[in-house]
Amino acid sequence: MEAVSRRTMLAGTGVMATALFSNGGAPAYAADPPEKPLARAATTPDAALALLESGNAAFLRGASTDKDISPKRRLELAAGQAPFCAYVSCSDSRVPPELLFGRGLGELFIIRNAGNTVDTVAMGSIEYAVAELGVPLVVVMGHESCGAVKAAMAVVEKNARFPGAIGNMIEPIIPAVLQSRGRPGDPVTNAVKENVRRVVGVLRRESDPIMLAPQAAGKLRVVGAYYDLSTGHVDFFDRG
Repeated sequence: MEAVSRRTMLAGTGVMATALFSNGGAPAYAADPPEKPLARAATTPDAALALLESGNAAFLRGASTDKDISPKRRLELAAGQAPFCAYVSCSDSRVPPELLFGRGLGELFIIRNAGNTVDTVAMGSIEYAVAELGVPLVVVMGHESCGAVKAAMAVVEKNARFPGAIGNMIEPIIPAVLQSRGRPGDPVTNAVKENVRRVVGVLRRESDPIMLAPQAAGKLRVVGAYYDLSTGHVDFFDRG
């Protein structure tokens, strides 16, 4: 039984290796492209941002989006994807990007975590969206009354401690809290926006050439946004 199990395991490993490196020795990260390339809703940074702004305006009016969720559309997307924006957003249940902008299946490549920070996993996801999927726009969005930012503020102001991995999760937000202290206005809003600015700054100036080269060529834009929970409005306050 042990020998059979080993043979089975090795066979499975071989199949996996064949699948991963079937493209001339390079990992096959995506499914085979569809016979007909999928149309991208926007192909330039300005057009992509305009789509988001018009979609949010429709959301504020309560307009229905009537997006295609048919089996045909799902089958098209099973063969590939062509999103027009990589969206870094908080995990907060009140902040669903597709609904805020009236977008449908396959249009937004969303990276979400509490506090909309960018660690190695998030950065790799953004770079994949840019280099492999060809998105022309990256948005980093914070929001009103963010719990992760409030927790980081509690660490700074009250020396608070949090259980499990929560403390490690909010640690990257602490510099934004410190930087925004003493500014006029609401302290939480100031810290949320500063956190967005810091993340946007990394993506614009301190990331890999995968990100920097298309920005220099005008093919990619990184912007920062703030979502007001009470009004539903998204303010693209840091447009670069």
